[in-house]
Amino acid sequence: MELSDLRIFSTVVREGGITRAAERLHRVQSNVTTRIRQLEEKLGVKLFIREGKRLHLSPAGRILLEYSDRLLDLSEEAERAVRDLHPRGTFRLGAMESTAAVRLPAPLTAYNDRFPDVTIELQTGNPVELCRALLAGDIEAALIAAPVAEAKFDFVVAFDEEPVIVTAQNYPEITDTEGTPKTMIVFEHGCPHRRQLEAWYENREDLPDRTLELGSYHAMLGCVLAGMGAALVPKSVLASFAEAHRLRIYDLPPGQDRLPTLLTWRKGARSSKIDGLVEILNGSETAAA
Repeated sequence: MELSDLRIFSTVVREGGITRAAERLHRVQSNVTTRIRQLEEKLGVKLFIREGKRLHLSPAGRILLEYSDRLLDLSEEAERAVRDLHPRGTFRLGAMESTAAVRLPAPLTAYNDRFPDVTIELQTGNPVELCRALLAGDIEAALIAAPVAEAKFDFVVAFDEEPVIVTAQNYPEITDTEGTPKTMIVFEHGCPHRRQLEAWYENREDLPDRTLELGSYHAMLGCVLAGMGAALVPKSVLASFAEAHRLRIYDLPPGQDRLPTLLTWRKGARSSKIDGLVEILNGSETAAA
């Protein structure tokens, strides 16, 4: 059924007949009559009981009228929603774990205060997983470490992270030429910080003897404190780690010591909900890269 058919049917019922419905719809009477008959043929039922020129709803017509009103109301609501520039509805947002834990609490609090008609659903994952979710339509935007595929995504810079290498205080010291950690403590493949630590090893023309994969930064830092190896984490994560004073922190060489986090969405799919988060993250700067 087409909405135009339901609108004609509903108007005939509300106006009490074909003639007045045709006037209301600015159609000729024959067109309205034909559309009603075509709708009845499509459904295989009589929608009206005809007594001369008078029309009375049939039992099937009463059922259709109820659904027709609901569908037409929903259609009008959908039109208002897509034209409304004020964010509302569910905002499905993705983020890397470190970003969700450290960077997002304040912006999301501000977002909830400013846009109370929006319900945020947060999903965490690594950049590969989040990009797949964006392309599948499972989430609307995600906070992902650079780079992203510019042919598929639009983005703005949300945060500028400073990655650092951390070891325990009693772990052998890392110098420019010596002390390369024998154990690398990382997330699974797809984590940008893992890639950056692997690149650091390559630049030193060395490889770890062992790679330990864990599922959270606090687990990684716990293993680092236990003297099990070295990890690379955003420096912002250490601010929320109570035992950070027991860590030895090493800055990366210039050119490797910054990793932007991008608010990313599928190309051409920017919405008012994304605009609202861009405004909070970057002030008035809303131009996508």
